[in-house]
Parts: sequence; structure tokens; C-alpha cells
Amino acid sequence: MSDHEATRDGIAARAPGREAIVGSGADAVEPVTRRRRARRGGEQPMVPEAQFSSYYNKAIINSPVWKAPDIAGYLFLGGLAGASSALGAGAQLTGRPALARASKLAAAGAVSLSFTALVHDLGRPARFFNMLRTFKPTSPMSVGSWLLSAYAPATMVAALSAATGHGRRFANLATAGAATIGPLVATYTAALISNTAVPSWHEGYREMPFVFATSAMSAAAGVGLLAAPGAETAPVRRLGAVSGISEVALTKLMVRRMGLVGEAYALGKAHRYGRLALTLTTLGAVGAAGCGPRRWLAQLSGAALVAGSALERFAIFESGFISAENPKYTVVPQRMRAAARAGG
Repeated sequence: MSDHEATRDGIAARAPGREAIVGSGADAVEPVTRRRRARRGGEQPMVPEAQFSSYYNKAIINSPVWKAPDIAGYLFLGGLAGASSALGAGAQLTGRPALARASKLAAAGAVSLSFTALVHDLGRPARFFNMLRTFKPTSPMSVGSWLLSAYAPATMVAALSAATGHGRRFANLATAGAATIGPLVATYTAALISNTAVPSWHEGYREMPFVFATSAMSAAAGVGLLAAPGAETAPVRRLGAVSGISEVALTKLMVRRMGLVGEAYALGKAHRYGRLALTLTTLGAVGAAGCGPRRWLAQLSGAALVAGSALERFAIFESGFISAENPKYTVVPQRMRAAARAGG
């Protein structure tokens, strides 16, 4: 590149002299040093691994439009309701009336709150009823809408009979129906979020239903420990211990099998909620296993199980937003799968 200087005769070109340098200091001598080292056979610097970045570092997929209090609460409350219905039916069959009544009332309250949270997120009730105009077996949202429509009335009838003592014949049918549909209500939300493009939800599709199932059983067992007398809580104590430890183990397995995408569970709110959920669920499971007839310890363990289950759902929910905002969690796993298919 040439330089110019102004003279009487006009602008004259001037070639750069010996003072022209490229870079300065260490930047100027670094290329020479590298060449000398290469000629002498010395250690050569490694090329840093390329880091993925999208166009202008923009997210490749849109973040979920669901709101945290509504849909995260809906995921938890639906699981609590479904598992409590199954637990209530089992308690009724084994002659534990207080546990059966507490579980049925918990199921009715949870499904009412979950429906309220869902409608609040949708904006108006008509949008929920519009989803019932068709039935699409391949759509988890469509299937879930119909499940809720069949489950909620049965749960209300069973809870009303348990509270008043009337209509036992219809209540028995309603209890059986709610216990049959309840496990599906507790786990269909796992299929719902896994069927999206959100990386931290989609990549966990293998373990997510089992995580939701064990989390729902932990919450239902926690409610039983809180509300039922100690003489009726022996099966609930065992259920709380087994489901709590299983929830912790399955969550860890799910995150580990996600690989790169599992990083989203160790960031931001997802990490804080998940760490607290792990602590509370573990304490609740250990307490449920060793509380025996001591009611105060059983209630503390039950509260820990319920809180841990709720926080686990919030952790999973928040991880979706974290993974959707970072484009590497979308593209890098896709490239890895494509490379694996090409190599295979």
C-alpha cells in the first residue's frame, strides 16, 4: 500500500519506508517465532477448537411462549392429581379410609388448580374447549385435553363422596375411573414437552416419562404423609422412599444421557431449582424410610417430598428456555447425530 504527500506540483505518491511495521511488540515477532520453532522441530501450537455460533448469535428456535407459574405449576399439579387418585383407590381397597379421603381430596384440589393454571395461560376457557373439537392420537396436547376432560369429573365425584359420605355406589365407579386415567394424566405432560423442538426437553424423551411418574408418586406420597394418621401410612412411607430415590436417580441419568444439552440443567434458575429439588427429595425419601410412626417426622418428610417434586418440574421447565436461547444446543447435537449416521 502506498502513501501520498502534498507538493507544489500536486499530490505525489510515496512508498512506505523502513519505518513501516506490521503489528507491534509481541504481535510483530510472534509469526517469526512460530516459523523458527517449526524449522527447529520444536513444539507447535495447537489450533483451538472451533466454537459454534449462529448468525449474529441469534437463537435458532423460538423460546417457549408458556409462562413459568402457569405451565410449570400445571406440570406439577397434574402429576400430583393423577398419582393421588391411584393412591386413593389403593388406600380404599386396603381399608385405609383416612388416607383414601386425603388422597382423593388432594387429587380434586390439584386437578382444579392445574385446570385453572392451564386456562390462565391460554387466556380464556374457550380455547381449551376448542381443543376438544377434534381428537388426534398423534398429538399429546389433543390426547391430554381429552384425558383431563374425562379425569376431572371422575375425580370430583370421588372427592365429593369422600368428603360427605354420600353416593358411594357412584363414588366407587368414579374412584376406579380416576385411578385408571390418573397415571396417564400424571405422565402425558412428559410426552407433551418432549414432543417439542426445545433441546433440553426433546433430548430427554427416553427418561422424561419415568422422571415425571416417580416425581408424581413422590408428591402423592408426601401428601399422604402430611394428612393421614401414622397407623395408615406404612405403604406411603415405602412409596415415598422408593419413588424419591428413583426420581433423583432417573433425573441424573436423563441429564447425563443428554450430553451437551444437559448443560442447560446446570445453568441459571434450572440449576438452582434442580439443586434444591435434589436436596429436598433426598431428605424426604430418607425421612420417609426411617420416620416410622413418628408423625412430626413423617409430616416433615412429606413436605420435603412435595416441595422437591414441585421444584423438579420447575427446574425442567426453566431448562427449556435456557437451551432454546443458546443455538449450540440445537445445532451441535444435530451435527453429531448426522455424523454418527454417516459413520454407521
